[in-house]
Amino acid sequence: MKEKMNFQDKTINNACKHFITITHHKWVVMKGCFRVGLFKQGLLHDMSKYSWAEFKTGVQYYQGNRSPNAAEKEEKGYSSAWLHHKGRNKHHFEYWMDVAMKKDNWKVIGVKMPVNYLTEMVMDRIAACKIYQGKNYTDDMPYAYFERSKEYITMHPETKEMLDKILMMLKEKGEKKTFAFIRELLKNGTY
Repeated sequence: MKEKMNFQDKTINNACKHFITITHHKWVVMKGCFRVGLFKQGLLHDMSKYSWAEFKTGVQYYQGNRSPNAAEKEEKGYSSAWLHHKGRNKHHFEYWMDVAMKKDNWKVIGVKMPVNYLTEMVMDRIAACKIYQGKNYTDDMPYAYFERSKEYITMHPETKEMLDKILMMLKEKGEKKTFAFIRELLKNGTY
């Protein structure tokens, strides 16, 4: 009986902590989006994380210092929550992947992301680093995270180049100048 109570207590504790984490993340993304004029996307960011298909993974694999999806991937070789999430949220570059014929072979390619979703992706990356790094966060962290994978990810070359430029600007010049640059990109409607 005591083991069952401990499991239930842990599950309830993880559910509460995961809810707080994803809501805090959503709040930080929303504030960033609002600062550059993406009000609707800021409000609607990551709503699928509250669906049972994604939330249950967050409860089961909650750790507090990284995405529960990473832990699920380590255990199962994939994350059902991530597969659900990336197919419903256009701010992930994985949403913008397709298969195309290239030199008589089918190949997975990146499709150029619209500037509003690229912007939301930037805010998402900044927020993730802020949430998981807490008071240790610095503006170079989103670039360092991107740099670890940029050579092997499938992303449209122009999208990858602009993401690199924006995150490097954040690292070197800070949020104020970077967000001003992003507002200009959004005003132009392209990059």
